[in-house]
Amino acid sequence: MDFKALRKEYETAGFGPEDLPDNPMKAFEVWFDEATKQSPGDWFEPNAMTISTSAPSGRVSSRWVLLKGVDGEGFRLYTNYDSDKGQQIESNPNVALCFHWPYLGRQLRIEGQATRTSTDDSEKYFHSRPRGSQIGAMVSRQSQIIQSRAELEDYRDQLEKQFENQEIPLPDNWGGYLVRPDRFEFWQGRLDRLHDRIVYISDGAGQWTKARLSP
Repeated sequence: MDFKALRKEYETAGFGPEDLPDNPMKAFEVWFDEATKQSPGDWFEPNAMTISTSAPSGRVSSRWVLLKGVDGEGFRLYTNYDSDKGQQIESNPNVALCFHWPYLGRQLRIEGQATRTSTDDSEKYFHSRPRGSQIGAMVSRQSQIIQSRAELEDYRDQLEKQFENQEIPLPDNWGGYLVRPDRFEFWQGRLDRLHDRIVYISDGAGQWTKARLSP
């Protein structure tokens, strides 16, 4: 395949700093609302985002996760704390998130620090999930090597019998992370690769500086 020949022109309308709210969380709400309303179908998840973390050695890894909450503090996701990403966050809380909405020609990058949410928050979200997902969280030793899929399915069947007609308890190693952002970049594709990029940078005291970046 000739990868050099794979090329797409972005013919979307542009925007500038004046077109976005001064608060980047408000700007996120506007873009996410548009991404949700214009989603191409049920197969696309507008709340899917990559989260990049790094090991003490400096090695960086990325994976897709689902955004499960936004408020004035930041962005919430839920995972197994013993997973690769969980262990890396514990050693280095600096993370990066990235949303991509190709049908709008947009991406949104967010940088910040991740901290565990409270047990109460984690428990509320855990019990809002389908029962099968709750069992799955107990079954999975996320990121660890296993011998076969049958190992997972057998353990799932065992737990289903064990907790039949009972509430499934929150696993000790499962819960939420809150990513408190300190940098946003809103990216809109434009013709001739002269893309629009608007950055917000926090001063650490609740104030944001907004500026245009060169593409």
